[in-house]
Amino acid sequence: MKRLLPLAVLLSLSSVAPVQAALFDDEEARRQIFDLRTEMSTRLERLEVSSRGQLELANQNELLKAEISKLNGQLEVLLHEVESLKQRQRDFYVDLDNRVRKLEAVSAAAAAAVAPAAPPADPAAESRDYEAALNLLKEAKYKEALTGFERFIKQYPRSTFQASAHFWAGNAALQAKEVATASTYFKTALNDWPNDPVAPDAMLGIANSQQAMGEAKASQETLRKLVERFPDSAAAKSARQRLAVRKP
Repeated sequence: MKRLLPLAVLLSLSSVAPVQAALFDDEEARRQIFDLRTEMSTRLERLEVSSRGQLELANQNELLKAEISKLNGQLEVLLHEVESLKQRQRDFYVDLDNRVRKLEAVSAAAAAAVAPAAPPADPAAESRDYEAALNLLKEAKYKEALTGFERFIKQYPRSTFQASAHFWAGNAALQAKEVATASTYFKTALNDWPNDPVAPDAMLGIANSQQAMGEAKASQETLRKLVERFPDSAAAKSARQRLAVRKP
């Protein structure tokens, strides 16, 4: 019986060993599975964060594209408005010059009926030089236009365009920010040719020059005198509108 006991113990131990080995293998597998799950979870979190970042970046890019498109649209509108303003200014010069020329033709015809005027030295050159200076003004080349009108005034002192040349020289100087020079030309046009068609517009130019020099009260007074002196002129209409705006 005693001999059988060790054998029984041995058999018992031999049966326990595989069970323990199985337990150890199961624990290792569970640990590996847990580690794998942890690693996968971490990777998924990183992927999710990366995806969110890429989505936010894509959204920001879309917003930036929309903003750029909006700014481009605004720029197009501004460029169109600038071109429209330039065109209106050119049209204004053309319209005013046409009106002045028609009235000057009438005045010249009336003067010729009383006493023949001395013919200019070169009528073609006179007309060409006047047109050249006026075209520079229409093209917004104000300093060049001012130089052209000043040259014309000196070269053709007996020209029938002298009043207009002084008036346009005043406009060119005013646009070129040479306000004092502009005021001088406008005053000369008004004082030396008070009955010329450009006289009302020259008076309006004086008011504009005074306003540009910060002489607001003097400008308002000139506008009132313009309305009184030339009530039916287009310049007087503009003066009335400006005076109405200034009223409290």
